Amino acid sequence: MSEIVLSCHQLGKSFSTGGQELVVLANLELSVAAGEKVAIIGVSGSGKTTLLNLLGGLDTPGTGEVYVKGQPLAALTSPQQDRMRNQYLGFVYQFHHLLGEFTAQENVAMPLIIARLPYQECLQRAADLLKQVGLAERMHHKPAQLSGGERQRVAIARALVNHPACVLMDEPTGNLDRHTAASIHDLIRQLNHELGISFILVTHDTQLAASMDRVLELREGRLQPLQLTAADGRPHA
Repeated sequence: MSEIVLSCHQLGKSFSTGGQELVVLANLELSVAAGEKVAIIGVSGSGKTTLLNLLGGLDTPGTGEVYVKGQPLAALTSPQQDRMRNQYLGFVYQFHHLLGEFTAQENVAMPLIIARLPYQECLQRAADLLKQVGLAERMHHKPAQLSGGERQRVAIARALVNHPACVLMDEPTGNLDRHTAASIHDLIRQLNHELGISFILVTHDTQLAASMDRVLELREGRLQPLQLTAADGRPHA
């Protein structure tokens, strides 16, 4: 049986609004195996980004527990959680959040630099990964000199540079045209196959969701399995 790289048990989160409690997630369960690709879909406001932030340790659950490589995040100190995220998790967002004053290579190398690896090793690993995502000729360009699809490829390379166990992606193609989005679909599948990294994607893109190993719909605070057709990304009737 494959190792579980990221999971949660009885996960709950609520917010206080207008004097009332709004339950976003309720007793939610999820386990993601090594090398597995999971898509999470749902209507706007259903809590998809909240769930992703909790799984990544960027927010604290109201109830329940998140486990990274079997280790409960709540049992770790803040610095230990930071190290766990840096070592085992990668993050990609709809808006790439690249640092404008640095080149593509420097942006990709940043997690390694923060981890205090030797600087030249950081740059070399970043260069190798940029070649792998098809940006060998663009690594010395700054974000403003890159297309939207190229910037997103840089963001994906940055998420992968530490060889994480799992990459969390929040609407990775939501800001791209259909052709560019399709190239990102292909890249995710390629990297998953070549590197064995797990992916959890929050997306409104049903075609991207349909290409994953599992599709889960977040509805009323819980995840429900959903079957999509591979041909057009629409749910089965």
